[in-house]
Amino acid sequence: MITPSIIVNNINVHQYGKTILHNISFHLASNQHLAITGKTGSGKTVLAKTIANNIFYTGTIKINFTPNQLLLPKVILVENSEKWKTLSNISNFYYQQRFNSCDATDTITVAEALSTIKSMASLKEKKTLTNYWLQQFNLSDRINTPLIQLSNGEQKKLQLIKILIQQPQVLILDNAFNGLDINSRKELHVALNSIAENGTTIIVVGNTKELPNCITHIAEIQEGNLVRYTEKVTYTSTHFTYTENISLNKTVPQIAFQETATTALVMKNISVKYGEKIILNSINWKILSGERWLLKGANGAGKSTLLSLITADNPQAYANEIYLFDKRRGKGESIWDIKKKIGYVSPELHKYFDTNITVYQTIASGFFDTMGLYKNLNAAQEEILHNWMNFFELKKYANNLLHTLSVGQQRWVLLARALVKHPPLLVLDEPCQGLDDEHIAYFIELIDAICYASNTSLIYVSHYDEEIPSCIQFKMELINGKQTLQKKFQKVIAA
Repeated sequence: MITPSIIVNNINVHQYGKTILHNISFHLASNQHLAITGKTGSGKTVLAKTIANNIFYTGTIKINFTPNQLLLPKVILVENSEKWKTLSNISNFYYQQRFNSCDATDTITVAEALSTIKSMASLKEKKTLTNYWLQQFNLSDRINTPLIQLSNGEQKKLQLIKILIQQPQVLILDNAFNGLDINSRKELHVALNSIAENGTTIIVVGNTKELPNCITHIAEIQEGNLVRYTEKVTYTSTHFTYTENISLNKTVPQIAFQETATTALVMKNISVKYGEKIILNSINWKILSGERWLLKGANGAGKSTLLSLITADNPQAYANEIYLFDKRRGKGESIWDIKKKIGYVSPELHKYFDTNITVYQTIASGFFDTMGLYKNLNAAQEEILHNWMNFFELKKYANNLLHTLSVGQQRWVLLARALVKHPPLLVLDEPCQGLDDEHIAYFIELIDAICYASNTSLIYVSHYDEEIPSCIQFKMELINGKQTLQKKFQKVIAA
């Protein structure tokens, strides 16, 4: 089937007093599909939004749509994460809200969210299509779940299902594979290849390790410039093949903390349920101080809920027997007493900061475990903050608003925020989301350097085996809220 053609001519984008895209031009012909790749912060997402006509630009973009009226709407951009509102018509969620069952009644369910999606298919066909994708993405049993209680991966799958049942003529996906487990990524590959065959033009944004077979061309962006535009079969990156020769060329700021506890974490027969839905079932977990663990599990397996019990974000922690640094939870300590010993990074954490917060303020808030900066730093804290900002090369962004940075750049900011207080426990939940290959390699080496230079305990979550640091010693896997343990974990390096 003939797909639309797209002609981009001399596109320029200026934001926040800076030129983001410089004279971008290319022609994507009918039956061709595009991947936009490049380094973190290179302008990939801005180009995707420009093609979707979501931001102001100069130049011209012409899309020659097909006359097939069954393919509507014409262009849909699937952003890296989706924003939605409560029944009270507000969107200013707080981070712990998803774990508070009393707040769940203020958000629509999966079924209600899907019922609002418009489609040119008949009601019967739409229902069949909806049920098919729910089953394929393993969300059928979550149909009556409030949106706020979905995991990060489940929210991503719902976002994709809502698009797939609309059947657009041009589908643009920004890091669509982020947060998906291996089976869900395979299913998304099948879905994209299928709708491409049926007349939808596919444009994906991200690195080149997750390219659907339908992709025919690759556009490589560097500092807002289109440096390569070529067929996929002839493409080899000239700018970021970084699996070798990358190393830390500067000293990691000193990690100093006074922690004498023999255990970082002990969980005994932990169970969590919301209504009749059992999320965690009889979890027992012990982490000695200085141990490094990998936490694995498919989307919806219970990883985020388990971590929320550790990081003092879930009130059900008080109904369970949990020890942090040899002390029983619920013995009069505040959540701030708990959080000050834990450095935390999650895929969605950046979404809960105020839109007016700067990079400097975001990192500084790590000293106080708040989503904003409400206290002045002392001289020692200022020195530590500047050391980490220099290390991550973030000083030039100090006064930039956090939300104006790319997702990958925001990840560096949040890691710096987690490290400034020198926590004895690091909890890193899919920390490499949004990073390019170079920065993933750099990040992994950084985590190894931190762990080898200190007695920092680590809980690490990733759906990609190649993103696991070498310092990892043990693995725990969750399957439908139940645990399996595998000691002496060894990273398998592909040949």
